[in-house]
Amino acid sequence: MPVEIFSSRDHDALRRAGRVAAETLAFVASSLRVGMSTGDLDRLVREDTARRGAVPSQLGYRGFPAAVCTSRNHVVCHGIPRADERLADGDLVNVDVTSKLGGFHGDTSATFLVGHASPEAQHVTDVARRACDAGIGAVRDGARLGDIGAAISTLARREGCSVVTEYGGHGIGRAMHTDPHVPHVGVRGTGRRLEAGMVFTIEPMINLGGPAVRVLDDGWTVVTCDGSLSAQFEHTVLVTRDGCEVLTRYFGNMAK
Repeated sequence: MPVEIFSSRDHDALRRAGRVAAETLAFVASSLRVGMSTGDLDRLVREDTARRGAVPSQLGYRGFPAAVCTSRNHVVCHGIPRADERLADGDLVNVDVTSKLGGFHGDTSATFLVGHASPEAQHVTDVARRACDAGIGAVRDGARLGDIGAAISTLARREGCSVVTEYGGHGIGRAMHTDPHVPHVGVRGTGRRLEAGMVFTIEPMINLGGPAVRVLDDGWTVVTCDGSLSAQFEHTVLVTRDGCEVLTRYFGNMAK
């Protein structure tokens, strides 16, 4: 399918949507505590999104029952918040926020360490953060999608981690999910050529063990097959002539 090239008149609206998602994610990060439930995180996202005049894009999307994805420890992505799932000391949890404002969507996520995390949890989280940054660093007008995946997978392998291949980034803008699909593994110089004005997410899912994953019976929750820890960071980017603009960058402190 054709990939939308956004004109300059759309860029401010895309920036506003991205900023709202980033600010809501930062708000949730500042509230994370041992003993909170992932259901509490869903409530915080709903309340903060509404405060900012936006709506949670994920709520009801293809039947998804929550306003945010919360993925703990061996959950790779699409974890459903629950009132009976509580954050324990040493957990890692990915919080994935997508906000719709003014007809446009912004999508971002980050993995947070709760309490006293193990060296292994710290490592996979650090690698996931740097892998996302490496993918973003490969984006520019004229580059190819394979350049993004190559940058991510090279870094992950070097650090002894694996990259989930079943899921990737996606186009975003007037709809939450559009073309192009953005693989997180690839070969440099291959794949669709990037053009200034494209908008998509980069969101590598990095496993401490092997890359194999499976979907639980709820039809949403994706977990590592070997039970190993998984971490993810995500940003929405706008391709520019000289590189890219990260639309969901938050300049406050999101460390926990």
